Amino acid sequence: MTDLAPPPAKPRLPLPPLVDLLTDVHGYLRLDHADDRPWLDDSSKDWPAKDWVVFLPGHGKGNAETADVAVILPELVRALHPRLSPAVAGEAAERAILALTGMMSLPALVFLRGDRLLGSIPRVRDWNDYLQRIGEILEGTSEGGAA
Repeated sequence: MTDLAPPPAKPRLPLPPLVDLLTDVHGYLRLDHADDRPWLDDSSKDWPAKDWVVFLPGHGKGNAETADVAVILPELVRALHPRLSPAVAGEAAERAILALTGMMSLPALVFLRGDRLLGSIPRVRDWNDYLQRIGEILEGTSEGGAA
């Protein structure tokens, strides 16, 4: 006789507290809804659209790299000031952005301008790699969407 019971669901793990510090302390915009897309608001203006970086922390995944990216992101934003407008995706926004970009490893940084997906950087990288890849993404010289 075989057991036909479905396998137990994987437990959903909370995000590290460092992710909340991005919005609570650094003041980054939190995207709570699937239709939160502030980068689209920029495209209707007469001046060039801003470059947005959206942090997809990997809700429920419990990835150890999420805390690392949460520490690195403010340093990247400072280094590239005032070029990047940062935001942190809530669970619904994360799912919507993943649908837009195609699946990728999480955590990830996704770069957008107006109605354009510029590229993404999944997982943790070393500092020089981040700077090089972000420069290529923002200048439009990176190959494909994901860096």
